[in-house]
Amino acid sequence: MRSLLSRLDRHLAPSPDPARVGWLRDWSYAHRGLHSDGVPENSLAAFAGAMERGMGIECDIQRSRDDYPMVFHDWDFTRLIGRPDKTEALTAEEWRTLSYLEHEEAPIALGELLAQVAGAVPLLIEIKSRRRYDVEESCIAVRDALKNYRGAHAVMSFDPRVSRWFRRNSPQTVHGLVIREDEKGMTQKAWQRHFALWLARPDFVAYHVMALPNPMTCGLRKAGMPILTWTVDSAELLARAQKHADAPIAEGPGVP
Repeated sequence: MRSLLSRLDRHLAPSPDPARVGWLRDWSYAHRGLHSDGVPENSLAAFAGAMERGMGIECDIQRSRDDYPMVFHDWDFTRLIGRPDKTEALTAEEWRTLSYLEHEEAPIALGELLAQVAGAVPLLIEIKSRRRYDVEESCIAVRDALKNYRGAHAVMSFDPRVSRWFRRNSPQTVHGLVIREDEKGMTQKAWQRHFALWLARPDFVAYHVMALPNPMTCGLRKAGMPILTWTVDSAELLARAQKHADAPIAEGPGVP
């Protein structure tokens, strides 16, 4: 059965053009930037640190009330800002009046990150989604922000609709599927993982490092699809990532 599913995966998500996605394997990526005590995740300071270290950047996208793509992980501001507001309740202008609890910097829009990086390092842009969320509006906002950007970049999401949307509406954009197997994800069961892969038809997969190795990633990697892995946050997990994946998305002690 596993062998059959592995062959089915390779058929449903055929390997992309190596010239188009090969750069994904050439970098290690700083998870939400190179953040630490005093340097907030997904901040300009964290992204500057990643660039100084010669790392690619992984970031998260939420959407403001007026549909701007904002670089932020959580669905509310409690943990990082100290306010209970939902991220989608404030306009982009209102976002810019906030500041991180441990830093004077405000959350930024995707356009500000693109201007900062300007092609110096590659970007992995994770679009956040959840059940009954209109993620297509986020896809449109991200596509529009990237319209004139020429640096190496890719979008990805746990939601397979994101990869499917970019495949259909912005096929030049490298698009990936993020997968986890624990109780927190959309893909706890094997059939859900295979269905998500079928729906997404991604250019690459970013798989939870705690679930490596597994038949799906081994089969896809053998067929030529880049396999990234997250969150690599220890020397032990970095060794696992280097053995069973093509590139780590790392933070803390897991940064190479």
